[in-house]
Amino acid sequence: MDTLDAIRALPKVELHIHILGSIRPETLLSIIENDGIKSPYSSEEEIIKRFEYTDFANFLQGYMEIVEYITDERHFEQITYEMLNNCAKSNVHYVEASFSPSDHIPKGLDFDKMADSINRGIQRAKQDFRIETNIRVDLVRNSSIEEAMGILDNIEKSPDNIISIDLGGNEAQDPPGPFAEPYKRASTMGLHRVAHAGEAAGPDSIWEAIRSLDVERIGHGVTAHQDPELVEYLKRERIALEMCPVSNLRTGVVSSIKEHPIREYFDKGLLVTVNSDDPSLFHTSMNNEYLQLHEHLNFSLSELYQISLNSVQTAFIDEGKKSKLHRKFSEEYNEIESQVVG
Repeated sequence: MDTLDAIRALPKVELHIHILGSIRPETLLSIIENDGIKSPYSSEEEIIKRFEYTDFANFLQGYMEIVEYITDERHFEQITYEMLNNCAKSNVHYVEASFSPSDHIPKGLDFDKMADSINRGIQRAKQDFRIETNIRVDLVRNSSIEEAMGILDNIEKSPDNIISIDLGGNEAQDPPGPFAEPYKRASTMGLHRVAHAGEAAGPDSIWEAIRSLDVERIGHGVTAHQDPELVEYLKRERIALEMCPVSNLRTGVVSSIKEHPIREYFDKGLLVTVNSDDPSLFHTSMNNEYLQLHEHLNFSLSELYQISLNSVQTAFIDEGKKSKLHRKFSEEYNEIESQVVG
């Protein structure tokens, strides 16, 4: 096989993917039509065209528009199953999938029914694609602290595969600091902790997520390079960065893939991972993310494999599962490497 086919065949881990942002255009159109929802869309092409953005704020507007069309908890089963089907096509073995109940509960949806629906999709995908999946819950930074605490109440009664919390949304308007109390409670509950930071705001946002929320991973972290002290801290403390290059390009966070700091971070020894974020909304996939890094930032096959191993290392699973996954990845990589021509 050639190098591009080898990159597609690499075993991968997806740590930063939003369930709703993975909805297929045809599925969204079907939901709109079958549920009799009023919308400006009458074709998949019109929906795909809507998935183009001028900036990060415009992307959030588009995302929240999709939220309005999810009027029944049962929709999450199909969206989740199809998301994991797409992941399997990029040879993703393990997924940590995020959903944002705070966006849907005010619309009348029930937390437990949403979680059950997502888990039905996960179990079907595990059976059909042999892909393992855990869930992380986005508390959503424009929600109130009371709402965040209510979500944690729900998580306490939920299945064990809800393993972490996150904080998404517009960090430029809503900094992470006020969520210190919910994050502290989450820690006592045994939940892992992630926050989007350094995507739509500068390195101060990353520092605040680290100091106020005691996060174990940072979602994005694109602007960390503006503060050399922060870069050294992330390296020393082994705080992983969940990087999403195509997402950052589509929302205007970077002007081109060549301008993305992931190459600099990797070369400096930071614990970087690669993820697809909202793959349907950004017209991407895990294979595409890896190929973009190869084509525009000169990542070699072995370097991309190291990124896969970084994802295994920083996944929120126990050491036994990590060791098993590492062995599986090593076997697959050795086989791929032996077949690469040129």
